[in-house]
Amino acid sequence: MLFEARLREGIHAGRVTVMVRRWARNKAIAGHRYRTGVDLIEVEHVDEVAVEDLTDEDAVAAGYADVAELVANLRGDESVPLYRVSFHVVQGGDPRDTLAADAALSGSDVEAISARLTRFDASGPDGPWTRAVLEAIEANPGLRAGTLAEQLGWAELLVFKRSVRKLKDLGLTLSLEVGYRISPRGGAYLRLSGRTR
Repeated sequence: MLFEARLREGIHAGRVTVMVRRWARNKAIAGHRYRTGVDLIEVEHVDEVAVEDLTDEDAVAAGYADVAELVANLRGDESVPLYRVSFHVVQGGDPRDTLAADAALSGSDVEAISARLTRFDASGPDGPWTRAVLEAIEANPGLRAGTLAEQLGWAELLVFKRSVRKLKDLGLTLSLEVGYRISPRGGAYLRLSGRTR
């Protein structure tokens, strides 16, 4: 989930615990966890609200002085539904980060990762894709996702991003402010599994 850079310190410190967004459809699910770019947050409640339902308490918890400032900073057309999302920072961070940092792979680790990637490849819309994406990310750290997807011939950016998220869930890639980079685990996997499978 994207937050303005100015809000991230407040989220990290636990002062910012609410976000208010205009979304055509709800993008947050209670109980689910999301990255902010610095921390991992867990959503507690999601409510569709009207502007009149917002309070100064909501505004302060969202990082604004009052409701007027919060509303002035809302993006999107007023006809788009408004959601109030309360959340808290998950202590201990994202377990995927711990996994991503683990480059000490055994032979069975490599086999297990390869088996998962083979399943991803089998369900890909245009055939095998995982190796090409991993190698492209390794060769182009920080390249904008849209540019990377285009270079690899992916027509749908959202499909590409969802696919890279599967690699991240295995600890093979890391998300950056812009684009991705290969993780220590991903780099070790590429070396140990060979450049072609």
